Amino acid sequence: MLARHWDVEPPKRAELLRQSRWGAAEIRWDPLRSPFPRQHGGFSCFIGLAGIVPGTGSDLRLNRDLAEAILHAAHDMGVARVLLSSSSAVYGAAKGRHAFREEDPPGPRNAYGEAKSEMEAVCAPWRTRGMEICCLRIGNVCGADMLFTNSSRAAAGEMLHIDRFDDGTGPERSYIGPATLARVIETLARHPAPLPETLNLAAPEPVAMTDLASAADMRWTWKLAPASALQRITLDCGRLAKLHSFTASDSDPVEMVRQWLRLRDPK
Repeated sequence: MLARHWDVEPPKRAELLRQSRWGAAEIRWDPLRSPFPRQHGGFSCFIGLAGIVPGTGSDLRLNRDLAEAILHAAHDMGVARVLLSSSSAVYGAAKGRHAFREEDPPGPRNAYGEAKSEMEAVCAPWRTRGMEICCLRIGNVCGADMLFTNSSRAAAGEMLHIDRFDDGTGPERSYIGPATLARVIETLARHPAPLPETLNLAAPEPVAMTDLASAADMRWTWKLAPASALQRITLDCGRLAKLHSFTASDSDPVEMVRQWLRLRDPK
């Protein structure tokens, strides 16, 4: 979705060269199998969005190896700034209504969160070499999260079930639209001052998953939330809001879905 956005809206005041193992990309590179092609260079920022996600059957610990490969390539090319895609999963679960802040200690609840936490840890020795590395703890991206995945996998006519908690409402999460995510990344890549080592990345206001489901015209119904279900997992994005100028619509579920629909099917 990010690639489709940048095809339609290339970054302003910057040249973007995309890397991929396959498909249309300016740079062909498999970070786990080969060194970065040396015919490319002159970059001011290296944006590492590659990652291993749950459900693919791949070893999640490869996220650490991917980060090492990206940091090694950036160091060899003399790139001063690296943005690495981490995840809000490094925090684990919040008790009560606490929104996670960057200074909160990691407490992952699953293997994916543990893998991303390990990925962040490998950055320390590279920072001692003078590299500026910002780990982006990304929340839910509209269209690339479990809500939309479950909806797309549902059989024809089957209802999507959403947990209902004791107060009569459903889950609340920190989301961001894919086009907004692309614009935030552009802002961070060009930011004139040093970036923090970690940064929560989502729209400023959390959203109700029921509002997203309704905005996407999903057929959904309630189910009683099990005791293990977590109602509110959100990010405090105040630090990010000081770096990027969000608009009110960036936190609107309808706008997030609009972005997803446009980038899911660009034609």
